[in-house]
Amino acid sequence: MYPKTPHTGPVPRGRKQDASGAQEASVRLKLHADTPTALNAVTAYGPGFIEINKVRHDSAVLLTPERVEAWAVESFEALGEADFERLRDLNAEVVLLGTGSRQHFPHPRLSRSLADARIGLEAMNTAAACRTYNILMAEGRKVAAALIPESQP
Repeated sequence: MYPKTPHTGPVPRGRKQDASGAQEASVRLKLHADTPTALNAVTAYGPGFIEINKVRHDSAVLLTPERVEAWAVESFEALGEADFERLRDLNAEVVLLGTGSRQHFPHPRLSRSLADARIGLEAMNTAAACRTYNILMAEGRKVAAALIPESQP
């Protein structure tokens, strides 16, 4: 290794200088997220269910960091404009649409109310939506998830 040599100029950001002038890196970046305990998180999912804060839900749910609500949607194919208007009313920056075991994209006519309100919509399979929701929620984002459980085999 190279010997430590005294540094005579300014110390770069993120580094420390000891009395002899040698520099060492200091840690300024935390690589893991804190686990928020007072917010709603998906704790498990599988065919026919979604578990939020260790409470099992056997039907579709609407989820934000502050609330969990039943969502009267039987399947992706049953979605209508009124369902997307309900998603708009959650006042999120982005809505994650978990479409079951396979990814499906809603027709733009259905999701127009979200676009008009400048709310992002991301459609993905339900497993991906659950994972993505937890990440965005932990980052403090204004996120909502509309989750349709994967069909049972």
